[in-house]
Amino acid sequence: MHSPSGMELAGLAGLLVAVPAVAYLGQSGRRHTGAARRAHLLMAAGGAVATGAALAGLVTALLTGHHDVPGHSRALATAVAVGMGLGTLALLAGTVALPGAARSPAAAIRHVLDGLVIAAAIWFVGWVLLSRPTRILGDATPYRCLAVLIPAVLLVLGLGLTAVLALHAHRPRRYTVRVAAGVTVVAAAANVLAIGICRQHDGYALVSGLLLTAGLTHVAWAVRAADRPVEVSGDVLERGEAYAVAPMIAMIVALGYHLCRGGSMDLFGYLGATVEGLALVGRQYLALGDVRRYTVRLRQSEAHFRELAHTDPLTGLANRRGLQRALRAEPTARKALVGIDMDGFKTVNDMRGHDVGDRVLAEVGARLRRNLLAGDVAARLGGDEFAVLMHGDADEAVLAAHRLLAVLGEPYEVDGGSIFLSASVGVAATGELLHDADLALRYAKQRGKNRVERYQAEYDELLRRRGTLTGELRHAIDRGQLSLVFQPVVALPSMRPVGAEALLRWTHPELGRVPPVEFIPVAEESGLINRIGAWVLEEACKQLAEWLAKGHDVWLSVNLSPKELHDADYAGRVADVLDEYGVPPQRLVLEVTEHAVATDMEELVRRLAELRETGVRIALDDFGAGYSSLTQLRTLPVDILKIDHALVAEPESRTGTAAPLVDVVVRLGHRLGLEVLAEGIGTPAQREIVEEAGCRLGQGSLFGWGVPAEHLESRLLSLRSPGPRPAPTPRSTPQNDAPARSQVVRLGPGMRQVRALLPSDPDFATASRDQNVGSVDSGREMGQG
Repeated sequence: MHSPSGMELAGLAGLLVAVPAVAYLGQSGRRHTGAARRAHLLMAAGGAVATGAALAGLVTALLTGHHDVPGHSRALATAVAVGMGLGTLALLAGTVALPGAARSPAAAIRHVLDGLVIAAAIWFVGWVLLSRPTRILGDATPYRCLAVLIPAVLLVLGLGLTAVLALHAHRPRRYTVRVAAGVTVVAAAANVLAIGICRQHDGYALVSGLLLTAGLTHVAWAVRAADRPVEVSGDVLERGEAYAVAPMIAMIVALGYHLCRGGSMDLFGYLGATVEGLALVGRQYLALGDVRRYTVRLRQSEAHFRELAHTDPLTGLANRRGLQRALRAEPTARKALVGIDMDGFKTVNDMRGHDVGDRVLAEVGARLRRNLLAGDVAARLGGDEFAVLMHGDADEAVLAAHRLLAVLGEPYEVDGGSIFLSASVGVAATGELLHDADLALRYAKQRGKNRVERYQAEYDELLRRRGTLTGELRHAIDRGQLSLVFQPVVALPSMRPVGAEALLRWTHPELGRVPPVEFIPVAEESGLINRIGAWVLEEACKQLAEWLAKGHDVWLSVNLSPKELHDADYAGRVADVLDEYGVPPQRLVLEVTEHAVATDMEELVRRLAELRETGVRIALDDFGAGYSSLTQLRTLPVDILKIDHALVAEPESRTGTAAPLVDVVVRLGHRLGLEVLAEGIGTPAQREIVEEAGCRLGQGSLFGWGVPAEHLESRLLSLRSPGPRPAPTPRSTPQNDAPARSQVVRLGPGMRQVRALLPSDPDFATASRDQNVGSVDSGREMGQG
């Protein structure tokens, strides 16, 4: 045993100072959970092993007098190097396992390989500098022994791993790098202590103790700072591959320098080159696997996004791109395209909101999917426009279109209420399917909607004409091309005019007379209907005011577009026009079609109620040709029921007998307190059918077509002083199967109502066949006191 020197004692004291840092790492590991707990405990174990090996080696050197025993110094140095090397390896493993150091175990392996690439390059360059002929350290060059080799390898590995983490680790990256740098200092301490024992130099013990203490203390401090959450960030390495290229260039330059100086390769040189090559091969193998997996994911993502690009997200059907892709597929196969547009869907969006509209569109898509055949493709082209591409000829496509028309016309149950929509369908089987089906679809909408149209060549000319009409209609009012004609409404059976319906006409200097069935849909689609409707209302009220001023006891009806009705300020505009021309509100009748009823019952009732508050009367036009049900009829705030001309004409054309449906509608209307008007009466037989049913008002070509205001006024003047009307012959014995009669019943002062008079009523036999309906629009005789 020899007397320890002051430096050896100072080194021993320095090593003892590292113990608290090891204890802190252990405490930190117990305080954490998961990956952080494992990493901290692993580093605590590594720090404890490295510190214990250093203390054991230094104490052994002090107690055994290794300076005097040959070979003892090298054996002791080797043991210390192995022990501290194991501790340093545990510290490096804990560093790689820290949260934020690597994204996954696979990424940690890549970090180790990248660190080996850099470490091997450092080793090779160091070997060139330390070996002959360079020998940069001269006589201080370490002996070639295991005691120097092990800590030297760990030192360069720590340097390489520190460099890799500086590039790869997540933010805050600096804390992870500080941990790696502290572990590298521990590896340097092991290297210095092993060299000191080998060289029997007491100063190395002091330096080793200081380095070990500084390294472990720095690790403990950096681990504490690294406890904060990490921010996942992209690799710096994604910007290039200099981390692999730079080490290789350094090795090539060092080898060239070594060979130029006359040096030769030995075991340590071959070791560095071999590790570099194996690390690069392993890294490239992993990179190849990464590229392969990335390629697979990229292809899957590409297929997914390609599918998304060809799919409508709301309905799950194909979109326009998907339909075009299906059209290009199998170019020789027989194909037909069915274009579908939902009639009145914009009204659903306006009145019920887009959320309800989206649910309706989703249900449309579901119905189309349920009715597809194998190989068919359904698509949503945008908004409320759909298409179905099917295999087959035009006749098969028309049959399928009629089936879809019936399916899409069924009620849509949304939010506890029913929404009724129809569809217009166009079919094309040759030529440009998208273009031709769209033309057929537009023609179906122009011809009244809720129908199927098959493409015909003349539709192209119709489309061009429609474009011309749209452009010319914008200036029709300013150029004075629009006018009103008035079709009389007569009392039955006397056929005396009691009112009139204002009908719009358009006469163009070049196009001639354009029928309303052609330009009204154009006005609705182009958004001109509101302006034209306002002009019609004002002109009708102006004419009605003139007739009333001349003493004519008539009322006037004006057709109301659904788009006008959905205008929130429409009732106010009607009231302003009536006030401007001094027209009594009850003299104006606004006609709304059954198609408006099909959109949104609740909103329609609210809008019509606002109009009735102004005092005007409401007529439900074309009753019996659309969607109205008995419940809706009881709910709607209407005053007049206009029987559609199809109910008046159809029975005669089919059987030649009385019209049972007309009789039912008249009875129903009278039971509900409504006045009933039969329109489209064109023959005496039809007039007789309507009269037998008990209808008191009629309109049609039999009583006169639409004529200018002055012509109707001349007819009114000729009837200003009518002669006495013959009293109807009373029935002595009422027939149980006779049609109902109408009777005005007095409810109170200023209040009267029309009611139905059945054959079983006592007053049936004495009821007149022609009551006074000259002022049927007034409060006395329209059921509105």
